[in-house]
Amino acid sequence: MAAAIRDALGLTLLALALEAAFGYPQPLFERIGHPAAWLGAAIDALDRALNRGPKEQRRGRGFVALVLLLLPCWALAGALQGALSSLPFGVLPLAMVSSSLLAQRSLHAHVEAVARALERSLEDGRAAVGRIVGRDVAALDEAGVARAAIESLAENFSDGVVAPAFWMALLGFPGALAYKAINTADSMIGHRNERHEDFGFAAAKLDDLVNLPPSRLSALLIALAAGGAFGRAFACMARDAAKHASPNAGWPEAAMAGALGARLGGPRSYAGAAFEGVWLGDGREDLGPADIDRALRVFRRADDALWALTAALWAALAF
Repeated sequence: MAAAIRDALGLTLLALALEAAFGYPQPLFERIGHPAAWLGAAIDALDRALNRGPKEQRRGRGFVALVLLLLPCWALAGALQGALSSLPFGVLPLAMVSSSLLAQRSLHAHVEAVARALERSLEDGRAAVGRIVGRDVAALDEAGVARAAIESLAENFSDGVVAPAFWMALLGFPGALAYKAINTADSMIGHRNERHEDFGFAAAKLDDLVNLPPSRLSALLIALAAGGAFGRAFACMARDAAKHASPNAGWPEAAMAGALGARLGGPRSYAGAAFEGVWLGDGREDLGPADIDRALRVFRRADDALWALTAALWAALAF
């Protein structure tokens, strides 16, 4: 058991390094797409095939769809991990494949692009942030664009970096791929609308469950990355995280609000429908490009802390 966890931690550390250094190569994306897109295609096919019939049957059908998604993912990932692990230096290609499930480099790039666009003009900032958030952006002012970018950075640090790394460190490549499948399913069908409220129920609840430990870990890493503002970040996390509509997103967002001495969240709209979001933090509201850059510095230090934690755990089991 200890050897398996040690190997999984080593795989995670190598995958983090490869993704930070190279990201997902654009030529590869143009040639074969991305694992998230393949998962999305499978989820869409299951949605079209099974999300029908009386409303009272759709919750059960959604559970079946989730099983039909996860079982092949786990089996294929396990077979690939077993085959590559038996080869000399097979951990390297396995880590290259595993790195596609992490998003350190791409997350930083997308959020930094919002800061640079917002420096040019409000319209450019709205267009850039609209590529990474689901809320309506047409009416956002400069502070609204900055808040949206920073909130996306904090939440996706958990969903796109810490959570897949956490499950990879615990269960290897199959764990990370299964997490990615669950998270993608939640983003596609885990909505409270007429079509998906019942069919996506299983995906939404399982996503909440698998993100419980990583979201808390993400918040702690952000608080540690706040340096001298650790106490403020930790206090904000402890006070405000549970106010969020999501059982998980509020943790890294509240920690980031405290780390920056900012106020995040608040009202926004989705597809024209107003949503009275809660406020996280009690700091400044007049945020701008410089605050996005400050958040990115916190993100980089929190990511470094994740690396250090993974390396320390691996070393503790290796020696």
